[in-house]
Amino acid sequence: MNGSYGLFSIMNGHLSTVTGVQIRSARYALRWSVKDLAQRSRVSSSTIKRAELEDGVPSTTSANLAALQEALEAAGIEFIGSPDDAPGIRIHPRSTN
Repeated sequence: MNGSYGLFSIMNGHLSTVTGVQIRSARYALRWSVKDLAQRSRVSSSTIKRAELEDGVPSTTSANLAALQEALEAAGIEFIGSPDDAPGIRIHPRSTN
């Protein structure tokens, strides 16, 4: 079940959310520019820049957060922790073939 509710999203049947720090860290780990993430997520560059300025859960729509999370996860990023307890990322390299 997938869907969006407020600042949280249901991804693969579990409640999740990402922080600006996690988005920023994931993008850096993938060596993506803001433009790269914008193209892959279909979220505007200005929205991504604003989201990355916030350390906690960004003040953006749940649809934008879900799109960013999905794009980064598709590239091999795993979001770990919670916004209030050790938020971070794990990198699972994907084949570029």
